[in-house]
Amino acid sequence: MAKKPELLEKAKKLKLDVTSKNTIAEIETAIKSAEAKLKPEKVAKIEKETAVKAETPDADAKLAKAGKRSEKAIKEVEEKIAKEERKEKGESAPHTSETSSHIKKGPKPVTRPLIERRGKKYQSAAEFVDKSVIYPLYEALEIAVKTNPSKFDASLEIHVRLGVDPRQADQNIRATVSLPNGTGKTVRVAVFAPETEHAAAKKAGADIVGDEDFLQKLDKEEIDFDILVATPQYMPKLGKYARLLGPRGLMPNPKSGSVASNVAKAVTEAKAGKVEYRVDKQGIIHLSIGKVSFGAKKLEENANAFFDSLKSQKPTGLKGTYVKTTSISATQGPGIKIENNVN
Repeated sequence: MAKKPELLEKAKKLKLDVTSKNTIAEIETAIKSAEAKLKPEKVAKIEKETAVKAETPDADAKLAKAGKRSEKAIKEVEEKIAKEERKEKGESAPHTSETSSHIKKGPKPVTRPLIERRGKKYQSAAEFVDKSVIYPLYEALEIAVKTNPSKFDASLEIHVRLGVDPRQADQNIRATVSLPNGTGKTVRVAVFAPETEHAAAKKAGADIVGDEDFLQKLDKEEIDFDILVATPQYMPKLGKYARLLGPRGLMPNPKSGSVASNVAKAVTEAKAGKVEYRVDKQGIIHLSIGKVSFGAKKLEENANAFFDSLKSQKPTGLKGTYVKTTSISATQGPGIKIENNVN
């Protein structure tokens, strides 16, 4: 049995005076009576047009399916209908300000090389460095000293990329080294120890010495020191300050020599140029070995002391290359690749 909307559409084609209030039987009877008076060809044409329209719902029907939706949803349905109509007619989408905003105009900008984006002083210093050459240590230090682009007394840093996995406990390199010529920096040393050790610590050159009064400063987060030395029996008292000292690298550690029974010796070594180095998550060690004003000779002595220490830290179970690449650079200066001095 035909649906009522289809019968009404057919009755409309036949120009019959029927409405949705009439029953299906009444509409069918009226249609049969009208068809009997028409020619068979015209009847077939009307039936074909009615069938096509029934299969292809109009825009109003599509919008009606949206129901009680927001204006945005109705707009999306209208745009979809318009797109389908344009597709049938073979028309292109209209040019609007919204579509034009996504169109890139002009040629793609060319990114300048990194060296050209550097400052003039850096570029001048980089002219003396051949990136394809691996320099001997002393020659590289001479270049770094002569081409220092900074106006101040820059630090000279060593960067060593190791073939270790820092996640493995036995390959997490961390140690200390006493640089023969110091670091060139004024190191402020604090000592947290019993009162009996205070006199010896002050004589060794400690800047801050304290007991319970030192903890009161930590409670106020007053940190005016670079290295903290503590005795083993006083380490438990620093436990609650781990979150304050740890991220700053100031928490005493036996590996760095800052936890010591002989406080005077620890202070003397710290003041003389004892520095700590450790591998980072990327397997690289960064260490400042002095100032440019030291000259190439003194810097070489400090560098060799570091390389000797690093050699002694080689993990016994390491498979593969220990030191992959080594380079030096002054503050704000270009990097210079150097030969592997850890044999």
